[in-house]
Amino acid sequence: MFVDELPDMPRLRGYGVAEDGELVAGNLTIGMYETMWKFHRDLPATRVFAYGPSKEAATVPGPTVEAMQGVPTYVTWTNHLPPRHFLAWDRTLTAATPGRGVPAVVHLHGGVQHSASDGHSLAWFTAGFAATGPHFSSPAYEYPNQQPPGNLWYHDHAMGLTRVNILAGLLGAYRVASPAEEAALNLPSGEAFDRNLVLFDRDFCADGSLFMNRTGNNPTVHPQWQPEYFGPVVVANGKAWPYLRVRRRRYRFRILNASNARFFRLSLSGSLRFVHVASDSVYLAKPVATRAFLLAPSEIADVVVDFAESGGDTALLRSDAPAPYPGDPGEKAETVPVLKFLIDKDATEPDPSSLPASLMAQYPKPDASEAKLTRRVAMYEYTKEGTDEPTHLYLNARSYMEPVTETPTEGTSELWDVINLTDDNHPLHLHLALFAALEQRSLLHVDEFKDCMMRRGDADACGLERHLAGGRRHVVPRQERGWKNVFKVRPGTVTRLLVRFRPLSPPDSRRFPFDVTAGPGYVYHCHILDHEDNEMMRPMKIVR
Repeated sequence: MFVDELPDMPRLRGYGVAEDGELVAGNLTIGMYETMWKFHRDLPATRVFAYGPSKEAATVPGPTVEAMQGVPTYVTWTNHLPPRHFLAWDRTLTAATPGRGVPAVVHLHGGVQHSASDGHSLAWFTAGFAATGPHFSSPAYEYPNQQPPGNLWYHDHAMGLTRVNILAGLLGAYRVASPAEEAALNLPSGEAFDRNLVLFDRDFCADGSLFMNRTGNNPTVHPQWQPEYFGPVVVANGKAWPYLRVRRRRYRFRILNASNARFFRLSLSGSLRFVHVASDSVYLAKPVATRAFLLAPSEIADVVVDFAESGGDTALLRSDAPAPYPGDPGEKAETVPVLKFLIDKDATEPDPSSLPASLMAQYPKPDASEAKLTRRVAMYEYTKEGTDEPTHLYLNARSYMEPVTETPTEGTSELWDVINLTDDNHPLHLHLALFAALEQRSLLHVDEFKDCMMRRGDADACGLERHLAGGRRHVVPRQERGWKNVFKVRPGTVTRLLVRFRPLSPPDSRRFPFDVTAGPGYVYHCHILDHEDNEMMRPMKIVR
């Protein structure tokens, strides 16, 4: 461990500058390539799929795209992947099934964009467009960037292959900046002190190749699908257990969990703390300090760490979350290192940055009274009789390909009561929309309620309110009480979300800057990739 330095991924400017200094739309071409990548000094190079402006410049993670608020970024995504995938591709799943080539399509997670540019799972295409999905229209996407400044990420979203394509390396960070607004906050800035930190877990063979179990947990049902992928090696910015030299001052880390299924419960040694300034793609109203926090797959925590508070010359970023999460009751997980900080031994240096008392309080506060209606979304896991091993997962007992049932009206808000009938914590992600978690309540006699729901599928008939009466109310962490695009739905609970189908800024706006009713539509899903790929995703069509 700690023999490779943490790299900063290449940066691509998602905007142009005219002769008069005005910002203009940016045009990028980013390809998907098969290449080799060194994850560790002592490990042979690994075969990967990677994003980049060329094969020679492709990296894992891909380049960080830096966009400007209100200035469009046009990206043409090109597929140069080989005829066959090098990882196990279970064709018994509902998946893209071309005769030849690796299907791929890119989703900008947290982006507010037309559904034709959203990376719909059925808009995939192979190299040379030899095969395309039923919703494919063009590889040229428009990202308006008309949304609050914050952190996004891009990744593959091909139906039934998301788990293997991201595992192969198809992911990267994306920022939307608003210099005028953000400069006033005086947070750590500049490439040295404001870093993206992309975390994921992997497993390797001795020859350097990625290891993925090719035998499913129910091989007679799905020959290769496993309910979760876990690897023993923690990778940060493409390096296994790296180190970073830091000075005794504040640093900003935009931490993304890009794992398939692993949760990270992050803490720092030496009594160092995190100060959260944003969650997912939106700034918080005020900074929130924590000693440790839980980060689900696809969540982003934007934090400041002040190394001047350290009494030593090293600090470890570490995780102690069970895998799968939350694990068995009372289970104590092993603490695993993530990253080592080597702190300058010299005295504290002048630090021009600061932590303001407030951040961006101009966004509307969540207000349940504005909801037009209440929906219920139940999470189901189905198992094979006799083995109790999972075979598939549904939302509202429906497969992905069944007709749309969620048709929100643009300009409105809705309450979604998400009922988790499984033993897993599911990070729920909605495309296009932001939401706020209002409450999370445990179900009493959850097995009785679950049995009834599996038979009848009617929460009222199964006595939902009776099972909630007297149940524990879970406190939503302070750093997660703002507007988010991912939230952790605990097992055996009902989580109430206020979902906003209108722009967050300006607060009185009720229309998106494009026609949200056109195109293939949007989706919502569990962001454990192995669940998403096995039907835990549903279509969503916005109406007017």
